[in-house]
Amino acid sequence: MAFFQNLWEELSSEFISTFIEEQRYLLFLNGLKTTLIVAFAAAALGVVLGFIIAYIRTTHDQTGHLRILNGVCKLYLTVIRGTPTMIQLLIMYFVIFGSVNIGKVPVAILAFGINSGAYVAEIFRSGIMSLPPGQMEAARSLGLNYTQATWKIILPQAVKNVLPALGNELIVLLKETSISGYIALQDLTKAGDIVRSRTYSTFFPYISVALIYLVMVLFLEKLLNHMEGRLARSDR
Repeated sequence: MAFFQNLWEELSSEFISTFIEEQRYLLFLNGLKTTLIVAFAAAALGVVLGFIIAYIRTTHDQTGHLRILNGVCKLYLTVIRGTPTMIQLLIMYFVIFGSVNIGKVPVAILAFGINSGAYVAEIFRSGIMSLPPGQMEAARSLGLNYTQATWKIILPQAVKNVLPALGNELIVLLKETSISGYIALQDLTKAGDIVRSRTYSTFFPYISVALIYLVMVLFLEKLLNHMEGRLARSDR
């Protein structure tokens, strides 16, 4: 009985030290806010870049046009997918914007958005290429040009098919932002590390950060499952 009482007292003391003293819970809240801003802004940038690249590559594959742009896109995909995200973040902050007075949040958004765009591009491309060629042929036979057929016929079906993969990419991106501390950006993970350095306790700061990430991921999974269910019902 004394063991459990001592354990409870120790955990209570660490909880107070981690969250209550000096209002350290504000560090976690501000870090969470930064993490969400970076993750969702980078995801939006990644979707835009990914769509543009997927459109260029599929247009080249199906029509042979845009050869130079397709080559640029292939180089971009090779470089981004072949190098670590952390190195890209460091290059973006210390090399590309090293002599420019710019905030850490925009740099992180650019770095993670450009990285995500490479993977989103292949997701979109696989969704477009998975559709039967007859879809495009039928649209063209109705008098639509290539761009109109892509926007009105192909893309709506492709987006529905790749939604689970896009959701997984968002979850991966959310967790990848935890390396933002390498450029001294005070995100959620960095907040936990700051609290750890002040309290000299590792259990509560890091476990708390892990649990917050877990809750966010579970929420996103539930939201994506709900969206997939609604899309599935609309197909019936």
